Order: sequence, then structure tokens, then C-alpha cells
Amino acid sequence: MVSGGMSCIKYLLFCFNLLFAISGIAILTVGAILHISYSDYTNFVDRSYQYSPIILIAVGVIIFIVAFLGCCGAVKENICMIVTFIVLLVAILILEIIVGLVGYIKKNEVEVMLEKNLNSTMHSYYNNPEIRKSWDITQHEAECCGVKGPKDWTVITKNDSLPHTCCPDTPDDGTCTTHLNHYKVSCLEKMKTLFNRYGAIIGGVGVGIGAAQLIGVLFATCLARSIRKEYETV
Repeated sequence: MVSGGMSCIKYLLFCFNLLFAISGIAILTVGAILHISYSDYTNFVDRSYQYSPIILIAVGVIIFIVAFLGCCGAVKENICMIVTFIVLLVAILILEIIVGLVGYIKKNEVEVMLEKNLNSTMHSYYNNPEIRKSWDITQHEAECCGVKGPKDWTVITKNDSLPHTCCPDTPDDGTCTTHLNHYKVSCLEKMKTLFNRYGAIIGGVGVGIGAAQLIGVLFATCLARSIRKEYETV
């Protein structure tokens, strides 16, 4: 049984892990939301970007399990469980740093990737239902038209007609043209802003969790040392 200040550390570690478990659920939720959001744009992003939300979901589940292990170790004062908790926490932290560095390096590639995929899929808009759906959702939700503007569609259609989602509240009957009220904003810019926002959310969550993990490692290390000393004096 730990005594004195270490008893306080024990309960602090338990409370920390309780919050850590909640943070795991939060990461899982963010991953699920991003996965749902990304599902509408799968035709515009490379496969590596599609895996990001799935990785977040997996990390959220792992963090929840590790936090539960930490809670049990703190309550039972089981040094084996606490040391295992420390090792797993450090491993997750290192993994988060690596993923964060890769994400930062690839940040500048987002615009190039989006422009390439948007341009390549435009030509299949009228004969590929999946691509058409992705474009319609993008243009409707982001209130944009074309990769860099409505003129991109006139190159495809060879006339002044536009997809119906380029015109606000226009039915899919071929009446949307460059002569009607239509969105003029670039979809590339809107999507780049959207993906940068998602990246900022992931980065913010990662920094917050990483800082909490360092505190957890410190608490767990202090508690493990205290328990080991208690065993040595018995």
C-alpha cells in the first residue's frame, strides 16, 4: 500500500486515466465523423488520405483500452500493469509523433492531389454515377462550380451548360447554364480549405492528447517507483 504523497499520485493517475479514456472516445468520435465526411469525397483523395479517419478510430479504441489498463493498475497498485501502461503510452506517443510528422510533410501535397483528381474525374461526370454523385455533393455543399471555376465545365460540355448543382435550387433538367445565376467559386479552393480544417482538427486533438500522455507517463512512473520501494522495504 503506497502512502503519503504517493497516495495522492495514485488517485491523480486514476482520474487522469478516466479523462484519458474519455479522450479515447473523443478521438474515436472525431475519426468516425471524418470517415463519414471523407466518404463523399473518396473519388477526389488518394487512398492514403482515406485511411486517416480509420487510423484515428483505431487509435481511439487503443487509447481507451490502455486507459482502462492504467485505471486498474492504479487502483490495484499492480506494478506490472502500471509498467505495461507506461510502455504502451510511450509507444502510442511515438506513433502519434511519427504520424504527425508525416501529416505535416504531406500537407503541401493536398492541393496538388486535389487538383489532379478533380481534373481527372470531371471527364467522367456524365458517364460515371459515383463520380457524378461526388461532384454533385461537393458543388452543392461547398457552393462551388468546377475545379477553378465554371469555365472548366464548358470545356467538357463544349457549350454553356453546367451541372445542375452549379446553380442554386435548379432541377436536373439541363436548364443550368452560364447565363443563369450560378456558383463562381473554385471547388479546388473550397476543398483545400475543408481538408486544411480537418487537418487542423486532427492536429489540435493530437497535441492535446500528446500533452496529456506525457503527464500520464510522469504520474505512472512516480507511482511505479513508489510501489517498488514499498515492496523492497517489506
